Amino acid sequence: MSSELVDALTMLEKEKGISRELLVEAIEAALVSAYRRNFNQAQNVRTDLNLANGTIRVFARKDVVEEVFDSRLEISLEDAKKINPSYEIGDVVEIEVTPKDFGRIAAQTAKQVVTQRVREAERGIIYNEFIDREDDIMTGIVQRKDARFTYVSLGKAEALLPPGEQSPNEAYNPHDRIKVYITKVEKTTKGPQIFVSRTHPGLLKRLFELEVPEIYDGTVEIRSVAREAGDRSKISVYTDRPDVDPVGACVGPKGARVQAIVNELHGEKIDIVKWSDDPVEFVANALSPSKVLDVIVDEKNKATTVIVPDYQLSLAIGKRGQNARLAAKLTGWKIDIKSETDARETGIYPRPETFEGEMPAETEETLDPVLNKETAEFLAAEEETGLHAKEEKVPEFDEKDDEIE
Repeated sequence: MSSELVDALTMLEKEKGISRELLVEAIEAALVSAYRRNFNQAQNVRTDLNLANGTIRVFARKDVVEEVFDSRLEISLEDAKKINPSYEIGDVVEIEVTPKDFGRIAAQTAKQVVTQRVREAERGIIYNEFIDREDDIMTGIVQRKDARFTYVSLGKAEALLPPGEQSPNEAYNPHDRIKVYITKVEKTTKGPQIFVSRTHPGLLKRLFELEVPEIYDGTVEIRSVAREAGDRSKISVYTDRPDVDPVGACVGPKGARVQAIVNELHGEKIDIVKWSDDPVEFVANALSPSKVLDVIVDEKNKATTVIVPDYQLSLAIGKRGQNARLAAKLTGWKIDIKSETDARETGIYPRPETFEGEMPAETEETLDPVLNKETAEFLAAEEETGLHAKEEKVPEFDEKDDEIE
């Protein structure tokens, strides 16, 4: 064994951070397997790699016994005492059995072990790098796709984008640059396996953190996110500074900040509402762009009954119940929406303590321009078809908050 191995081990320790002692142990273990495979597979042996002179020796380990039944594993007491008079029954004797041509086999084995350990070390480095990026976003390049995944290059590693994490309004083609949210990093024998998403609520949260300086520096805080990827999302924001408008900060000058995020998500509509620890105010805000007359709170069941003007009922519920469903997710409260007429008939509105006039939801500056247009078209279509908001039964929505870490 030449001194080149010693130099290689020293270099790997410095450049890859692989302990030389661990490499030596791995090489010695591999040499034992190589010896058994090529010379005597039943023999109990150990190998000794001497880094000082680059030599490798093989020793057979034999138990000292009175009567020998297997000479490969045992040695008689008489023969053991010829080696060293101090040996007794039950001791272990080591006898050098290094083959003459073992050096060639040892060199090949050492090279294979070093190569394997280098790969493992590189995989470990990549794993440690990406495990720290869980719940974060990265920009990647679409490589290819098959029936199981779309594969996205993240530089040092390739990520897997499952079909269930792909936005329904997006198509992913080779060489496309996309931002992805890292949901999970797993350690496997073939290296780290990285799973990413384009639908996770965390992606929307991280995009706002990147786009809005006030969120990045902590002036404005995102309290909750509700998302139906590719269609519509709601986020609630808060600040304890009276001189800062949290909604306006997220919208940006002429809607530039929120529009940049809408573009990144290929037209997904985004409602930005002001968070409040008062469920009356928060639920009313969350139902934006609908106006709200009153919110009746049931603290025990964490449920609310929301009264809206008759002409706003369809808007409050939303297409296929989407607006109410997202509001329930955003606030964590059950939401039962009733028209003003229905509420008056059942005697729950007005209440003596109810404020006068309508409770305004968030103003139009909180909405993406695309959403404003949709709202206008919705109301125009409703008027044209002669639909009326009054309905006998309105579904109750009960959704938990989306998890955002």
